[in-house]
Amino acid sequence: MPKKPEPQHENHERWLVSYADFITLLFAFFVVMFASSQTDKGRAKQVSEAVEKALSEGHSFSVPPAVAKILGGTVDDKGQGNAMMKGPGGAERAVKNTKSDSENVVELLPSLQLLNKQLEDDIKSGKLEVRLEPRGLVISLRQSAFFSSGTDVLDEGALPTMKKLAELIGSLPNPIQLEGHTDSIPIHNPRFPSNWELSCARAIAVLNTLCGTFNLDRVRFSVVGRADTLPLASNDTPEGRARNRRVDVVIVNSLNLLKGEGREAVKAAIQK
Repeated sequence: MPKKPEPQHENHERWLVSYADFITLLFAFFVVMFASSQTDKGRAKQVSEAVEKALSEGHSFSVPPAVAKILGGTVDDKGQGNAMMKGPGGAERAVKNTKSDSENVVELLPSLQLLNKQLEDDIKSGKLEVRLEPRGLVISLRQSAFFSSGTDVLDEGALPTMKKLAELIGSLPNPIQLEGHTDSIPIHNPRFPSNWELSCARAIAVLNTLCGTFNLDRVRFSVVGRADTLPLASNDTPEGRARNRRVDVVIVNSLNLLKGEGREAVKAAIQK
């Protein structure tokens, strides 16, 4: 009679194999995550520093702070784009955004240089205020230098400045958006029932001067009335209200349009 095989003892330590595999995979996952978060930080910092240096050396008005805000943080810099504020993988996204915004800034550098040269006196005197934003180059025409209070009639004394501005715009291919802005004090008269009508009328007055007097192509322009919805300063002080009363001439960044950011809106405005 054959001998019955002895029963095998159950292995209670087989779970160690699965556990070891899990720990190995987990370790590999965190190594990959750490490596991806460190990618191209040096390159992002180089791009940021190069653009800031180019702007600070070429312009007398305060552009570098605006550029720093657009570019955000890079390595060793706790800015808006810093990866520490983005979560896992945030550095990679920050680098991509930095590259895109850097391209936006570089595209408008020649326009900034030309503007600084041609309108230097108007910028220093406070007639114009210049800001660089991701959407493009914004030139604010202060109401006190271009319009009488409560009217949409462009002062004749502003025509030399408007001529220089028209020459600058004529040398560029970019679309132009004209935005009218007011302070928060309500207006109500037979011509302007509210600040909405006043802001639109002033933007249209600038349009008529640029296109009617200086023969720019109207197809390139769009007009927007903002009333008091986008103030630059507090409306609680006379100085803040004076700064808010303006018409913004926006030289739209064509790189953003090519990427589809706002392309349909501008296309619809042009077709009207």
